[in-house]
Amino acid sequence: DNSDLDSVAEDLVEGKFWNNGQSCCAVERIYVHHSHYEELVKLFTEKTKSLIIGDPKDDSTFLGPLARPEAVNLLQAQTQDALSKGATLECGGSSPSQFKGAYFKPTVLSNVNHSMSVMMDESFGPIIGIQSVSSDEEAVKLMLDTEFGLSSAVFSDSYESAESILEEMNSGTVYWNCCDRVSPNTPWSGRNHSGIGSTLSYMGIRAFTQPKSYQIKL
Repeated sequence: DNSDLDSVAEDLVEGKFWNNGQSCCAVERIYVHHSHYEELVKLFTEKTKSLIIGDPKDDSTFLGPLARPEAVNLLQAQTQDALSKGATLECGGSSPSQFKGAYFKPTVLSNVNHSMSVMMDESFGPIIGIQSVSSDEEAVKLMLDTEFGLSSAVFSDSYESAESILEEMNSGTVYWNCCDRVSPNTPWSGRNHSGIGSTLSYMGIRAFTQPKSYQIKL
């Protein structure tokens, strides 16, 4: 129920494509209420198309090459899998021809669902699926349908409307009206196949200590 969709799209684009999507807490999939769906997809796609691909040493570049050449094959496979199952390619979906190396255009897929790899498997690259939902309950069900659990986010006009969803999330970090950020003051942990133990905060400091136990029989 966020009324400033332009701001939402801006935050989501940064949360998805910062560091080319190669961030552990990068946005991996997006769910939007059907009443906002077409507008959000349009805004998100427009902002994605404005991202500059190029030499990472150039200050104007936002997206450089991927860290691993084989990642390009994964992103191409996820794109083709989604398209073969009915998704719509809003932009991207291939490597830019003018660059050598592991480059891939920022890719936006709409009309996606959970039969598609892009919505169920980790991408760790510049690709995103945006799915329409009819209610908060459907969004929660889909958000929980995952093997991962590092972070979850809700964008809404009031914290009260987001809180019930955030409470149900099985993830180490939850965000309200933001994403893809960490704080040294709070623990960073995961659920399911995401993260082992905790880093940051006093919990993270303790993870690097070596306690010594004395067992004494009197």
